[in-house]
Amino acid sequence: MTMSQIFKPVFAILAVLMVATGAAHAASKEKIDRRTDKALAEFREDIGGADDVLARAAGVLVFPSIKKAGIGIGGEYGQGALRVGGQTVGYYSTASASIGFQLGAQARRQIIVFLDPKALEKFRYSNGWEIGVDASVTVVTVGAGGAIDATQLNQPIVAFVFDSKGLMYNLSLEGSKISRIHDD
Repeated sequence: MTMSQIFKPVFAILAVLMVATGAAHAASKEKIDRRTDKALAEFREDIGGADDVLARAAGVLVFPSIKKAGIGIGGEYGQGALRVGGQTVGYYSTASASIGFQLGAQARRQIIVFLDPKALEKFRYSNGWEIGVDASVTVVTVGAGGAIDATQLNQPIVAFVFDSKGLMYNLSLEGSKISRIHDD
């Protein structure tokens, strides 16, 4: 059985679950912006070095809440905003599915920082963007000092995944599909 044959039913199940729970309907732009502002403020407040990283960014894609649930087959979904120069320039959703041992639910925040303007441009003009296929994204963890050293970030795209306890470890974002919502 090919991966395509496995994931088609998984995405169908995920789509049904999202529709059933209302996740498939985009939140208002204003609601996404409020949540994005709060997530960025918490990132700056809780993670040392965050201001330096954001100052270097060509663009920042913020998903204030990505909800994940699963019982054997899992899925996750969230909505967010792309900020360039501190202004929202687009609204996006992220979704992924997985198969394997999993039981339960969780929520997390995710900030994807485009340090290379060309990587940001490629993202903005793509028609759906998949991490690991369209671009590699390095998930950053905090070192022993508890702060990010922005001078050590030399990848074009980096991501920070955190919850109320701080940055989360050992996460892979590969396979996450990011799509534009709220087309104007």
